Amino acid sequence: MSSPEIGQNQEESEEKLKAKLGEIKLKAKEEEVKKQAASLGLPYVNLIGLPISTEAIGIIPETQARQLGVICFFNAGLEVKIGAINPARPELKELFFQIEERTHRKASLYMISAESFTRAVALYAALPKIKPIVKGVEIAEAEIKKYEATIGNFKDLDANIQKATTTDILNMAVAAALKALASDLHIEAEEAKVKFRFRLDGVLYDVAALDKEKRNELISRIKLISGLKINVADKPQDGRFTIFLTGDRVEVRVSTIPTAFGESVVMRFLRSATQGVRLEDLGIRGKAFEELLRQIERPNGMVITTGPTGSGKTTTMYAVISRLISPEIKIVTLEDPVEYRISGVAQSQVDISHDYTFAKGLRSILRQDPNVILVGEIRDLETADIAIQAALTGHLVLSTIHTNDAAGAIPRFLALGVKPFLLAPALNTIIAQRLVRKICQDCKIADALDETTLTRVKEILKNIPGKSGVKADLQNLKFWKSPGCDACNKLGYKGRIGIYEVLIMNKDIEKEILSGAISEYRMRELASDAGMITMTQDGLLKALDGITDVAEIFRVAE
Repeated sequence: MSSPEIGQNQEESEEKLKAKLGEIKLKAKEEEVKKQAASLGLPYVNLIGLPISTEAIGIIPETQARQLGVICFFNAGLEVKIGAINPARPELKELFFQIEERTHRKASLYMISAESFTRAVALYAALPKIKPIVKGVEIAEAEIKKYEATIGNFKDLDANIQKATTTDILNMAVAAALKALASDLHIEAEEAKVKFRFRLDGVLYDVAALDKEKRNELISRIKLISGLKINVADKPQDGRFTIFLTGDRVEVRVSTIPTAFGESVVMRFLRSATQGVRLEDLGIRGKAFEELLRQIERPNGMVITTGPTGSGKTTTMYAVISRLISPEIKIVTLEDPVEYRISGVAQSQVDISHDYTFAKGLRSILRQDPNVILVGEIRDLETADIAIQAALTGHLVLSTIHTNDAAGAIPRFLALGVKPFLLAPALNTIIAQRLVRKICQDCKIADALDETTLTRVKEILKNIPGKSGVKADLQNLKFWKSPGCDACNKLGYKGRIGIYEVLIMNKDIEKEILSGAISEYRMRELASDAGMITMTQDGLLKALDGITDVAEIFRVAE
């Protein structure tokens, strides 16, 4: 045998020896991990050489898998199996909750070695790369400025729309709506025209009209960017798109319904900046604000917000949550739908089509070991019972219920079938609210009330409870109004603010609840004795401060 052949055989032998030693070391490491798993009471699996389907590996995004050291290696039937290098990581509890809610399957945890994970995570390279479809229309800041220069008021918008292309009509209307801070844009089909309307501060205004010949093109354009079926005009449809602005983004929810003269479209603008409203800026003042702060800082109990649809309940709840966000506490929400994303909060959305209701979702949330829970709305006895039990077992529960005022919330709970002896100790506070328009500060002038209205105002302010710490000078009442100017589009109003009544639980109210024979009238009486200012009184005090006017308070609260 020649020298080269001998050298080659020696190299092959060394390679085989190294491979053999590598296998021995690998087996030893796997045995060590297997023993660790047994000591933790967890099953162990060796993923080396184990076939893993793309359906399984794709359950967890690659970035999240690498960050947490986890891999999904089985996904079939009613079970999902997940391997983890470090099963004790606290983030895995949230991951399992998300996977179970998304797949509606039971997730099982297995311990794996680092080598198993390295081999398995390489399978992500074989997954097909699907480019996400982004439905959205981009309106650049420069384009907004261009429209602002040509659209000074609603008349200018109407004039410009008549001579614009279909794409420009939509962009122009959206830009004008954003400039006016409209919450909704309504495009309504009529017999001879298409009407554009803005909802400003809760009130609808006609802003422009378009010839009916352009209606179909406009509706098709809206459907195209909203992901709706263009050829379906006889059924309601729901879609959405995003407007990307410099430093901000606006989510637009689109709803279409068939009407007698064509389709009607409503676009709702959800601005990301809205969620940043601070609790201090909502309009709750004085003793009521101080008491509310004490109640939301308690570790357990219920804080209930009440009012009709569109009264700002969600904004109030988000403001409370924003104040509570901290690395030391876990906050989970259950909403229908999730309107705004809040950093640092686990937000879950109700899905009735998959039997994910408020009641079932709330049960799942309690397994997440939260400190604070937000339940979008209490609609039935089952949800109310679970929320109350959570409040009694060490959780702070925030929720809403539909009643006209704070006093009506407790009789509403009892009407649902809640047991009085559970409700009384669970409740911390009840907030009732409405949104009123603020008068334009650029054209504000003194308002001379007629004698009848003035007498009515004095009677309401005279009854402000002494314990509230607030007193109005009935001899020197001065109110304001705004006739309208260019700054407010001749409307006289610009922006909205809340008017509130904050009912804080006390021993007298708890005793009345336990009696089981409570009425709204009696609740108002006890709340007033404790110093609660009513929404109307709070509104009139804001009118005295020149924030709103008396007519607006009586329109909304009386």
